[in-house]
Parts: sequence; structure tokens; C-alpha cells
Amino acid sequence: MTARATDAHRAAVLGSPIAHSLSPQLHNAAYAALGLAEWTYDRFEIDEAALPGFLDGLGPQWAGLSLTMPLKRAVIPLLDAITDTARSVEAVNTVVCHPDGRRTGDNTDIPGLVAALHEQGVDQVGSAAVLGAGATASSALAALARICTGEVVAYVRSARRADEMRGWGERLGVRVRTADWAAAESAFAAPLVISTTPKGGTDHLAALLPERVGTLFDVVYDPWPTPLAAAWQQRGGAVLSGLDLLVHQAVFQFEQFTGDRRPVLDAMRQAGLAALG
Repeated sequence: MTARATDAHRAAVLGSPIAHSLSPQLHNAAYAALGLAEWTYDRFEIDEAALPGFLDGLGPQWAGLSLTMPLKRAVIPLLDAITDTARSVEAVNTVVCHPDGRRTGDNTDIPGLVAALHEQGVDQVGSAAVLGAGATASSALAALARICTGEVVAYVRSARRADEMRGWGERLGVRVRTADWAAAESAFAAPLVISTTPKGGTDHLAALLPERVGTLFDVVYDPWPTPLAAAWQQRGGAVLSGLDLLVHQAVFQFEQFTGDRRPVLDAMRQAGLAALG
């Protein structure tokens, strides 16, 4: 499918803070690779209070928006509809602006996680572990609902977080067992470990790896590699980074915004690597 008609050429990422976002580099690299010279992708510092006014001011040239924190849930009541995928985790990271004025929300983090794992040959696992219990952890559970046939153990820091993760498991159809963060090194026996903690959150675990490890998906991308990822690679395990997630979810956004399904993954990944130095 080719790109939309020329009345829809703008897209952007919104959030607060937003200066660190790599999304403009990724999307603009895709436009350049495919010769979509009239398409532009920007970033805007927008918080929850400013979001309704920003959406109201969008003109017909707007094709879509990428959303980061703290907007992924705040945007939901401002949209005409959201997909089942977004509803499953109550989070929208993609807004598609339709020619008739409707705005619909989706979540590309979930299929992005699955696609990144598929790229590394991880199509199905019998069990998995999740480190952390924030918004990214719920997306990880939603992704695992598609590829994990057995139990997922979530390592969390509080009883409240444990309740939340079990609740997400019930909602998403995943068998979730929770364990205390103090026992996080036990996670490394799983064939797939998804670390959803911010940078620095797993540094102390790098020295606790067993001799044999499976696959690690660490959602941090800067700085990279994290100490855990570096130690994992030294053990010979497969490692995916936050950049893998970022580029795969961005491909899904690009396709929804432009209607163009020509391959852009490599162009986006090279742009991301260049931006990270």
C-alpha cells in the first residue's frame, strides 16, 4: 500500500519529558529511505493538562501521534475509539488521525515486543520471568500472552505491585506468580527474562548470573549495554535491547500513519544506533 494523499503529512511524539525521545530520528529516517519527502515527524513537550488543547488544534495535515509518559492513559477519554490491544493494558502509545476527523488509539508496544522476539528466533517459550511491575511490565505480560505457554513469574518490590501484576495476568489470560524483588536472581533460570526496570535497576544482578542463561530482553537502550546485558552476553545468552522494542513498535506506527508497508526496520535501526552513538 502506498502513502496517504498529500493532505496528511505530519506526525509527532508527545510527552513530558520528551527531549530524549529517538522517535523523530526513527520516523524521519523511514521517510527518507522511502522518498516520502513531504512527510515530517516532530516532538512536542506536552503534559496531561496540555493534551486536550493540543489535540483540538490539530489540522487535516496530521496523520498520527506517538505518545510516551505521562499521556498513554490520559489520552484514552479524548479518543473516538481504541483497539482491543490498547484496551487490554489500558494504554495508548499510538493515535491515528483519520481523514474524517476521527482519532483512534492503539498500542504498538505489545506487537513490537513480540516482533522483536520473533526476529531473534523466540517464537514460543514454556515459561518466562518479568523484572519490575510498571506500565512496561503490563505490556510485557500482554506480549507473553501470545508466546508463553506456561507460567510467568513477576519479581516485584511491594505487595501492591504484586496484586497489580496478578490482576494484569488474570485480565490478559497469563498465569502469573509473583515473587519478592530480593529473590530476583531466581528469574535467570527462565528461558526468557524481560527486564522492565529503569536504568540502574538491575545493575546489582549482573554478578549473580548462573553459568547458563537463555534470552534477556532489557528495555533500557541508553546507556547500552546495561551491566546485566553485558554480563548476559558474556555467558553466551541472547540479548535484546530497548532499541529493538523501539524500532519494532515504530514500524507499526509508521505503517498506520502512512499506510505504507514497505520495509523500514533497517533504516530505523541504523538511525537509532547513530543517534545513540
